[in-house]
Amino acid sequence: MTYAQRPILLSLLILTSTLGPTNALADRYGQFEWSGHVGAEARFFIQDSSETRQNTDTDLSLSIQPELQWYHNDGNQRISLIGFARAGAQDAERNHTDIREAYWAIEKEGLELLIGINKVFWGVTESNHLVDIINQTDAVEDIDGEEKLGQPMININWQNDWGNISAFMLPYFRERTFPGAKGRLRTLPPVDANNAQYQSAKEDHHPDWALRYSHYFGDIDLGVYLFDGTNRDPRYSLADNGQQLRPYYEQISQAGLDLQYTTEAWLWKLELINRNSDDEHFTALAAGYEYTFYQIFNSNADWGLLMEGHYDGRNENNPSLFDQDVFIGGRLALNDSQDTSLLAGVMLDTDTNEQFYNLEAERRLSDGISGQLRLRAFTNTQAGDTLHSMARDDYAQVVVKGYF
Repeated sequence: MTYAQRPILLSLLILTSTLGPTNALADRYGQFEWSGHVGAEARFFIQDSSETRQNTDTDLSLSIQPELQWYHNDGNQRISLIGFARAGAQDAERNHTDIREAYWAIEKEGLELLIGINKVFWGVTESNHLVDIINQTDAVEDIDGEEKLGQPMININWQNDWGNISAFMLPYFRERTFPGAKGRLRTLPPVDANNAQYQSAKEDHHPDWALRYSHYFGDIDLGVYLFDGTNRDPRYSLADNGQQLRPYYEQISQAGLDLQYTTEAWLWKLELINRNSDDEHFTALAAGYEYTFYQIFNSNADWGLLMEGHYDGRNENNPSLFDQDVFIGGRLALNDSQDTSLLAGVMLDTDTNEQFYNLEAERRLSDGISGQLRLRAFTNTQAGDTLHSMARDDYAQVVVKGYF
């Protein structure tokens, strides 16, 4: 996070601790809403680390995500401020702050203008979001790519009966976060995040843009887009000292498509991209289904069966984690008063036989408090495989969050 962003986050923390909705404020200035959560997280690694300088036992940390929302004129004008901070982690790189959202938006007659920092998600598949390209991955938070950094943008949305057109101008690029040399769940050798290289002479100030159309046609939800700018997914090269990897952010043009077809208990999903750069031109896709068994064993619980296949055509000099992989999993929702849910699955590389196991469970413990459990394991990895650097990083994670 830049020094310019830190006063914004500090102001947000102060506001969320002192400002609440009042009728007087709502009548004159609009409606204020504040919320958020604080969390305590513990990661317990099962095996000793691959390198002696890595954290070898546990990773303990605290996090906070305060949120302040303002609405005016029946919601046609709004401001959103969402900050995030984590402290206490054994890896210094996990001690970080970020502005997830800090934008102003105004809407009139189906046209919306948004200026500031925001998070935008695209995608339908469970195991990999190929088409999601606007925001950068916050890789020190998690390895699954779900956590994102806030992205500065100017966004115009035009909603019509025949669909939604969304245009983005992205004036500033966010570099990916990476674990430090003492951190687990990292590459071997570690990534030198402080010395990134760029294809563009403008580096992180290269203006990127995207244009997306989305709509539903009966049981089909469709999204297509064009993107031109800095690749959020860097390549890596060995630094001159031979002890670190340097990220390289190239310029790309990318077309993407996401599609979901719903019929009775079936969800059919597809994500497809076609990417072009100076070094290569390739196509990648993720496709599969989710079938839900409702009220299993005459209970309120639902069980979903998931299966997805992946193909990635990029060359061997730029390997992908999802080149020839199959994901098989299940989703259980008890539909009880505690919102108990569980997601479990395995990602299998059909070429190398690498396997990544994942289990996520969540339950509300009481009013305003939730608990999460995560188990992850990496098996059948060999030297040179994409997951080999994390072969000894099997772990269990416990998170307790309190909401306000």
